[in-house]
Amino acid sequence: MLILATILLLFVAACGFNDDDEQDASTDESDTEAEAPEADEDEEEEEESEGTDGAASGVVNLQTSAEIPTADSSHAHDSAGFTTLNNTNEGLYRSDENHIPQLAIAEEHETNDDETVHTFTIRDAEWANGEPVTAHDFEYAWKRTFEVAGHYSDMFVTANVKNAQAVLDEEMSPDELGVEALDEQTLEVTLEGPSPLFKNLLTFPTFFPLNEEFVEEHGESFGTEADKVLENGPYILDSWHHDQGWTFKKNDNYWDADNVQMEEINMEIVKETSTAVNLWETGELDYITLSSSYVDEYENDESFYIDEQASIVFMRVNHNMEEFQNENIRKAIDMSLDKDGLTDVILNDGSVPLNSLIPYKFSYSPDEEKDFRDINGDFNEGSKEEAQELWEQGLDEVGIDGFEVSLTASDAEAHEKAAEYVKDQLETNLEGLTVEIDKVPFEARLEKEKAVEYDMVISTWGPDFNDPMTFLDMWITGGSANRMDFSDEDYDNIIDEARDEVDELKRYDLLLEAENMLMDEMHIIPLFQDADAILKRTNIKNMIRHPSAPQYDYKLMSVE
Repeated sequence: MLILATILLLFVAACGFNDDDEQDASTDESDTEAEAPEADEDEEEEEESEGTDGAASGVVNLQTSAEIPTADSSHAHDSAGFTTLNNTNEGLYRSDENHIPQLAIAEEHETNDDETVHTFTIRDAEWANGEPVTAHDFEYAWKRTFEVAGHYSDMFVTANVKNAQAVLDEEMSPDELGVEALDEQTLEVTLEGPSPLFKNLLTFPTFFPLNEEFVEEHGESFGTEADKVLENGPYILDSWHHDQGWTFKKNDNYWDADNVQMEEINMEIVKETSTAVNLWETGELDYITLSSSYVDEYENDESFYIDEQASIVFMRVNHNMEEFQNENIRKAIDMSLDKDGLTDVILNDGSVPLNSLIPYKFSYSPDEEKDFRDINGDFNEGSKEEAQELWEQGLDEVGIDGFEVSLTASDAEAHEKAAEYVKDQLETNLEGLTVEIDKVPFEARLEKEKAVEYDMVISTWGPDFNDPMTFLDMWITGGSANRMDFSDEDYDNIIDEARDEVDELKRYDLLLEAENMLMDEMHIIPLFQDADAILKRTNIKNMIRHPSAPQYDYKLMSVE
C-alpha cells in the first residue's frame, strides 16, 4: 500500500498539477529522466553507431595537420597546397585511379614526328564563375610562374619545355618560353627534345591554367583566401578558416561534374592525435592519422590500415656552416642514429628506416625486374664506434672539440618525436655535440628552409612525379628545392646529362650514378621512408592517394 501511494503521488506531480512550485517541477523532471535510463542509453548507442561506423552520405570530414600556405599554383610548394589545387583545379591531364595520366581539360593531344611539338585542343570547360577555360589561360599561367619566380619554375626545365632553362637563368624573357595559344582552344607546346616525363608532369599543379583577369584583379592577395581563388576542377574552395580548416564543395560548372559524387568535404586542421582520436570516436572526423601510442589500440579495428608512401623524411644540413662542409662530420651524424629504433619504437606507424635518397618500391629498372633501391643498396652503414671515429676525425680536421647546433622541426607530432629522438641520439653518441630543438609551425619551417636560416632541419619530400629524377634534381646548384646551398658542378652535369638522355638504360644508369655521388659523401641525412597509420570509415570509397604529388584526389570519392 505504501509503494502504491508513493507511485500515485509521483504520477500526480509528473502530470503538472502543481505548476506554481518550481522546485517540484525541477524534481519531477529529474525523476522522469531517472525512470527510463535504458531507453536513453539505447538512443545514445544508436546515434554513436551511426556516427562511428560510417560517414554521412555526400559529406566527409577529414583530418589534416597543416594549413594551406597558398592556393596560387605558381607559388604552391607543399602537399597541402598541391592537394587543394588538385581538387579545385585541373590541367591538360589528370591522373586516374591507377595513377595513369588521362586527358582532362585537353580533349585531344597530337605530336609531330620527333615529339617536340605538342598540340592540345582545349575542351568546352568553364571556370567556377562561368567564363570559358581557354588555351590563353595555360600560356598565361606557365609564363607567369617565371615572372613571379615561382617555386617550381624548374619543373618546366624537367619537362624539357623549349627555352625554360634560359628563362630560368634570366637569359631570355618568359615570353620566349615554348608555349603559345594559337587560338582560344588550341595550345602549342614546343620541347627541346622528347620527354618521357611530359604527360606525367602535366598533371602537376604548376602546369594548371590561370584566369588572367581574375589573378590580376586580386594581385598579391590571389590564392590567399577562399574568395580569392578561381576554380575549374571538381570542387570549389567554399570556405577557408586559416589554421582551422577549409571546405570543398562540388563545382557544378566542372566539365565532368556528373562523376563527382561528394557534395562537401571538410578539412579540419588537427595536430594533436589525442584530439583527432576523440573526434573520431564521436563521429566528428571520418579519416585520421594515428601516432605510435594509438596503433596498438586500433590495429585490429576494421577501419585501420597502414598506408605506405614514397615520401621520405630526412635532415638538411646548412652547407654554409664550416662544420657541415666536413664530410666526416656529416657521415658521423648519420651513422650515429639508430634509425630502427626511431621507426619501430618511436613512430610505430609502418615507417621504415632509410639509408638512401630514393625510397623503396618507387622506381624499377627499365626491364621492371629490379628495385632502384636493391641496385644501389644502402649508404653509410656502420656501428656507433665507427661513427665516433668519423666524428673525432672530422672535429680534428675542422680544428674544434665540438659545437652546438639548432635542429629545426615542424610542430607536427611525428616530427616533434623524431627531433627529440635525434637530439638524444646525437648528444649520447657524439661527444661534444649539443643540439637545441627549434619547434616551429609547418609554414615557418618551409620559410626557414627556403631562406637557409637553420643549422639542421627535419624535412620531408614527396615525389612530384613517378621517376627518380624527382628526388635527384632537388640538389642542383640554385634549385628551388635545394634549400641548403649545396653545390657540386659534377653533380649538376650528370643531372643535365640524364635530362637529355633518351636511351632508357643509359638514363637509368646516370640516375643511379647521381644518387651515388650525393650519398657517398652524405650531403643529406636520411631518416625514414614515411608511412601513415590510418583510420578511415569503411563506407568511404575511392579516396585516391597517388604515389607522387599531388597525392590526394577526391574527384571519384563516394560514401556508400
